[in-house]
Amino acid sequence: MIDKLAFVHPDAKIGNNVTIGPWSYIGADVEIGDDTWVSSHVVIKGPSVIGKGNRFFQFSSIGEECQDKKYAGEPTTLIMGDNNIVRENVTIHRGTIQDNSETRIGSNNLLMAYVHIAHDCVLGDNIIMANNASIAGHVHVGDWAILGGMTGVHQFVHIGAHAFTAGSSTIFQDVPPFVMAAGSPAIPRGLNAEGLKRRGFTKETQHAIRRTYKSLYRKNLTIEEALAEITEDAESDEYVKGMVDFINGSSRGIIR
Repeated sequence: MIDKLAFVHPDAKIGNNVTIGPWSYIGADVEIGDDTWVSSHVVIKGPSVIGKGNRFFQFSSIGEECQDKKYAGEPTTLIMGDNNIVRENVTIHRGTIQDNSETRIGSNNLLMAYVHIAHDCVLGDNIIMANNASIAGHVHVGDWAILGGMTGVHQFVHIGAHAFTAGSSTIFQDVPPFVMAAGSPAIPRGLNAEGLKRRGFTKETQHAIRRTYKSLYRKNLTIEEALAEITEDAESDEYVKGMVDFINGSSRGIIR
């Protein structure tokens, strides 16, 4: 199901039941998994490994060389999981040798129109990036995070699982798991309580995460004082422990 007007490099590896539309370009060192759909006018360059069941809409550019001025043509990689939806004009760049030489995207993500994912980014699963959201190099985004339209994320920032950024937010520091951020620069605007409900977190876990948020943001405590206060919840709840580990591992500091 490769259109006669598409170009597929002889060295590309194409799985079963893959559709490639007219005027699309599939370069060398590209591997595309089964049941993937590539619309017209899509460019996929390599080295790139694309999983199964992905959907690429027109004018998306996948696996292109990065825009980092230090990049000198090294054979870095893009790795993408399964069942991602990549809408119109999305750009995803490969990694650099200054990091792990790869950009990595998980599965079941929705990347809306004009999203940009720069070199060396690491995305988990079930993420939504709304129209025009852009993340700079070396950014990490956790599972189930939602980035509102026109969100801009500074290089090396980490965004935790289940976090939420409002439209047109500018993110300069790390956003802990479950926290909602808004503004330019972004500041914490509450807990992603609706996300907790929708994803089936127990009431006990929801209460523990709320207590953690209050310690971090409502009691005028230092980070050290807040972490000391939530020790008990961190010992009994894996999600609170995940928040603590995220904060302790932050190199840029968290939004406050």
